Amino acid sequence: MASLLPNNPMMLLSVVNTQLRDEFTSLDELCAFFQQDRSDLEEKLAAIDYSYDPELNRFV
Repeated sequence: MASLLPNNPMMLLSVVNTQLRDEFTSLDELCAFFQQDRSDLEEKLAAIDYSYDPELNRFV
């Protein structure tokens, strides 16, 4: 199954942060729903200097 999340890092950042704000209480919950490996997602966003902040529940 193809990922429902975009490959472009900037688009990915926008979608993930929107989903974390509106739908999911944690990154683990989002990853489970989208069947996405958390470390892969974090690596993609780290490549554009973003990291997950669990207190804010978003990438900053």
